[in-house]
Amino acid sequence: MNTSVIGYPRIGRNRELKFASEKYFKGEIGEAALKITASSIRKENWLVQKEAGITYISSNDFSFYDNVLDTAVLFNIIPGRYKALNLPPLDTYFAMARGYQGAKGNVKALPMKKWFNTNYHYIVPQIDDDTKIELTGTKPVDEFLEAKAQGVDTKVVITGPFTFLKLAVFTGKKTATDVSQKLTDEYIKLISVLGSKGAELIEFDEPYLVKDLSVEDVELFTKIYEQILGNKAGTKILLQTYFGDIRDIYEKVISMDFDAVGLDFIEGKKTPELINKFGFPEGKKLFAGVVNGKNIWRNNYEKTLEVLQAISAYDVVVNTSCSLLHVPYTLESETKLKDEYRKHFAFAKEKLPELIKIASLAKNEDEAELEFNRKLHESREGAEDEKVQERVRNIRESDYTRLPAFSEREKIQKERFNLPLFPTTTIGSFPQTTDVRKNRKAYKHGDITRDQYVEFNRKKIEECIRLQEEIGLDVLVHGEFERNDMVEYFGENLNGYVFTENAWVQSYGTRNVKPPIIWGDVSRRSPITVEWSKYAQSLTGKPVKGMLTGPVTILNWSFPREDISIKESILQIALAISDEVLDLEANGISIIQIDEAALREKLPLRKSDWYSEYLDFAIPAFRLVHSGVKPETQIHTHMCYSEFTDIIPAIDAMDADVITFEASRSDLQILDSLKENNFKTEVGPGVYDIHSPRVPSVDEIVNALNDMRKRIDDSKLWVNPDCGLKTRGEEETKASLINLVKAAAVIRG
Repeated sequence: MNTSVIGYPRIGRNRELKFASEKYFKGEIGEAALKITASSIRKENWLVQKEAGITYISSNDFSFYDNVLDTAVLFNIIPGRYKALNLPPLDTYFAMARGYQGAKGNVKALPMKKWFNTNYHYIVPQIDDDTKIELTGTKPVDEFLEAKAQGVDTKVVITGPFTFLKLAVFTGKKTATDVSQKLTDEYIKLISVLGSKGAELIEFDEPYLVKDLSVEDVELFTKIYEQILGNKAGTKILLQTYFGDIRDIYEKVISMDFDAVGLDFIEGKKTPELINKFGFPEGKKLFAGVVNGKNIWRNNYEKTLEVLQAISAYDVVVNTSCSLLHVPYTLESETKLKDEYRKHFAFAKEKLPELIKIASLAKNEDEAELEFNRKLHESREGAEDEKVQERVRNIRESDYTRLPAFSEREKIQKERFNLPLFPTTTIGSFPQTTDVRKNRKAYKHGDITRDQYVEFNRKKIEECIRLQEEIGLDVLVHGEFERNDMVEYFGENLNGYVFTENAWVQSYGTRNVKPPIIWGDVSRRSPITVEWSKYAQSLTGKPVKGMLTGPVTILNWSFPREDISIKESILQIALAISDEVLDLEANGISIIQIDEAALREKLPLRKSDWYSEYLDFAIPAFRLVHSGVKPETQIHTHMCYSEFTDIIPAIDAMDADVITFEASRSDLQILDSLKENNFKTEVGPGVYDIHSPRVPSVDEIVNALNDMRKRIDDSKLWVNPDCGLKTRGEEETKASLINLVKAAAVIRG
């Protein structure tokens, strides 16, 4: 039985791509040096998989920023404003991803959204009416040949045309249907070029097939692939899906001339049922995604073999459920992780021998191996806490409701805070400068005392407060200098978590995160943020927000348990964070922000499952966190890049007093949706993009605010950036916030 990997982590074993890219952005290295780093990462990835014995290894799964953006550039789908900069090709690419502000012009980055139900972000392609779609790039061919030169024959991976069109934004009158023929023609050219270079198998990634599909969607997919499959000219085509099942189009897919089809058996809950009901054609390979590409737990061989046994009549390839982009590179980098934990985990490199072992066990069961694996999954030392479980069982329905109602609270809070119209604030974090990171690292390694650590952070907090007062912000923050990552920081102060040193995962571009691992039942050991928030508030007469991460985001940005339900985990975390909320309030913090940046992330991809499998417990869990505070305490929340328009009523049901969210890279559809749904919560749509290094002008922010005012009542509109400022530089942060405050003053006038 053969094995396959859909995609491999591209940041490098030690985040080499991040560091090289950031040096390139600063002008410290040139394009040649950056490309050498990229080439070395690709080489290591291919050879690691080859040495492990993987049959089908991918090329073109590498990217400098994002694979969807790569596909857009490959087919010349580059909006005119970026071409007009007349930059070198690589810099044009980065301008689309990050924005550009310099001698050649001033443009915003393309929109960025969550990649299906993950914490990875993709760049949203924009197709204008005058876009000339044509195969102008060579990246898939170049990387296929590069792998071949290393002695590795690869399957070439590319974002499929159907998913690409469904994710793209059309800025003019044309639609996906209008451009599909031209895009299909160019994909066929790519197949021809790859075939002429010796590529035997091309993998078309079509994850959009796991979503709810309309009749028109099925027709579009069919039209595109009938032509592609009719022109594959001896090259084999693998249709790869992931993140769910393809129930709306399964029968059509298996009737088409694909040489292989990849199906997800981890998140595709109806995948076995579809195969059982409709079968799978002879002569095609079934790439069975049975090794979880999104979580870090060792595979349960017994359960996996049961799945494989049910499809043993077919030509099966043991596959990952999705790209391994979503897990860390290797456990080999974890020098301090105790073996009692380590033996339960498998990062990307460790999943390779799992694939090989599963393929071997499917042929000849090794009882000793199965018994070892069985015992590994039977129990985990220290995972259960009866007190936590009892507390969850004792939650009452009334614990999910905050009184009085929002309309009454809003009046009380406006009188208490007496803020100006269009109050200004930030989302929480301020730049994490080198000295901040050094201080935290020194304390963590025992090189300085706690008193020294605290003294340094207090100095930074005071500087941050004074800066915000100087700029003229209305509601301040303490800057979060004590925190590394917004989830990891809280996890370090909660029971039930395990932490890593180097388990980095790409979130977007050069932004890497290190998700903590939920090992067991979760509870709070002691107050987490009170010391810092209380000190910051003592420095100023303006309100300082207490900054917390919400239970849904803490779960979604951790590697979750697989032995209990998501609902159970979220409720455990919600109770722990509710303790922190009440402690902040008791210590004089009158505004508390509970970030739910990842609320949308675990939303099922099919609408029929939204409420029953997620929102029915995720939204009440947020209310559980803040339901015990006084009416005059103002609760804020924040949400990051995602699509919210279709769950606006659920967001309103969170019953926060103020919500801030990303809007700077998006169109105004979400604001229209707020208006249509009579959204009651006060809102702060982000007025500028913090993921880009450019500084917005006063006029730019004023124009954004005027567009917002057409859709949001003046009394409910807040003014803020679209996310935290942790990754930005100090100078650009100050300049941007000065312009933000000036813009608010213009609008007030």
